[in-house]
Amino acid sequence: MATEAETERPDEAGRVTLHMIAAEAGVSVSTVSKVLNHRTDVSARTRERVEAVMEELGYRRRRSRRRGSVVDLVLNELDSLWSIEIIRGVDEVLHAAGASMVLSAVHGRSADTREWIDQMAARRSDGAILVVSELTAQQRRRLAAMEVPLVLVDPVGSVEALVPTVGATNWAGAVSATEHLLALGHTRIAHLAGPRHLLCSRARADGYRATMEQAGLPVPEGYVSHGEFSDAAGRTETARLLDRVAASGEPPPTALFAASDLQALGAFEVLRERGYRIPEDVSVVGFDDLPVARWTHPALTTVRQPLLDMAAMAAHTLLRIIDGEHVDTLRVELATRLTPRGSTAPPPA
Repeated sequence: MATEAETERPDEAGRVTLHMIAAEAGVSVSTVSKVLNHRTDVSARTRERVEAVMEELGYRRRRSRRRGSVVDLVLNELDSLWSIEIIRGVDEVLHAAGASMVLSAVHGRSADTREWIDQMAARRSDGAILVVSELTAQQRRRLAAMEVPLVLVDPVGSVEALVPTVGATNWAGAVSATEHLLALGHTRIAHLAGPRHLLCSRARADGYRATMEQAGLPVPEGYVSHGEFSDAAGRTETARLLDRVAASGEPPPTALFAASDLQALGAFEVLRERGYRIPEDVSVVGFDDLPVARWTHPALTTVRQPLLDMAAMAAHTLLRIIDGEHVDTLRVELATRLTPRGSTAPPPA
């Protein structure tokens, strides 16, 4: 983001946001930020288009309090590919704004979360971006008492009405993945779901089930298996799913929709160990579109979740709040998109 706050119209039409400029110019929010900060990693053609849109919308820069701000980014883990994408998106925006980032991992443990809150209070952070599995009611009350602005990325459960959140269209993404497999001719489609307590997991599982139901196809017993968003869980759940299906007497699935790319990669290993070819015998679809999805063999068909843009949107929103701006839209869901690659094909004859 620019070292100044977001742009605004000089008349009664209201404030012009970076999101509005990005949408009008057909670029990402981070690209608009780079143009505002005179970054060199933007093509001349793109820069001209963005600057033309800014002029057309009649923006004005104003002074900002965000330079020198300290922002906490708190994640469950730091070593996952998913987390790395979030860190990249937040860091780019904060760096451009002249703000500092303090990175913390809570590893899903409430004790670590309490420690982070203590540390944040000690250093008087200006705001926090939370990407964590759970915050207790007591921890939420303490954060509220500290009057530190918060933005949640991919929230787990219900959140307070006034806390901004940034997520993705998980249900629609699951629908597109399942419809893709149906269009190829698959009727026996299994689902490796994520943890039951996560909103995104439930939305993806619901999208899968709704699409199967709309197609008039039952979901046989054992065709849905829940696990963590990891390759290890993908291996475990795929093995269990295949074993349960075999024990039930149902025919094996010809396609597998995994709720994350890492689960899909775990499924790759088990399927190959059991003699299945991908995609000749079993098609596989993931969710996230992590960089590794393009490097597998075959390359993984997946639903792209715009992690960089989600992180950038969260950082932009937090900086606006730090600047004293009012945030009108508290719940933002960025669009997902199916990315077909080599891991899906029509079912075997």
